[in-house]
Amino acid sequence: MKTVAVMVGSLTKNSINATFAKALEKLAAGQLKFDYLDIGSLPHYNNDLWDNPPEAVTKLKAQITAADAVLIVMPEINRSFPGVIKNALDWGSRPWGQSAWLGKPVSLVGTTPGAVGTAVGQSHLRTILPLFDLVVMGQPEVYFQTKPGLIDEHFEVTDDTTRGFLTGYLDKFTRFIDHHGPREVRAIAAE
Repeated sequence: MKTVAVMVGSLTKNSINATFAKALEKLAAGQLKFDYLDIGSLPHYNNDLWDNPPEAVTKLKAQITAADAVLIVMPEINRSFPGVIKNALDWGSRPWGQSAWLGKPVSLVGTTPGAVGTAVGQSHLRTILPLFDLVVMGQPEVYFQTKPGLIDEHFEVTDDTTRGFLTGYLDKFTRFIDHHGPREVRAIAAE
């Protein structure tokens, strides 16, 4: 079973994106193991902290390194992605030459009550992910519109069509991980 480092880009207590991530985890049971990154405990990126890196940073890097892939589940804020995601990306990429992101397959999803979903924010994030040498899955794109009752209190997707689409997405993500997961470039970088 593949391990996926899951980054939820919302720190809100009752986050619909955290709920969405849990629903995806339930649908992926037996196929993917979700390992949630605690990006809320990371300090703002500060290069001076590498002399004695905070435990939250070393834990983040260890989780990313151990994972086969990354899943970013994000809201859209002001037509962009949340700053906590950029902060986690920065911490994971440093110190120079020691990026934990190197060659990892990544997929982006997100949810919002709005009809456009998180399309603009995801598009913005897609422009920088290759700079971290993350291998970005292009299709299917998931801009999920949250509606009352669509995900129940047990993280079950209640609509058959929606459940089918999300199961298909997870199957494709698993194949993408199989195809793009551990790359030689990671071994070269570690030398």
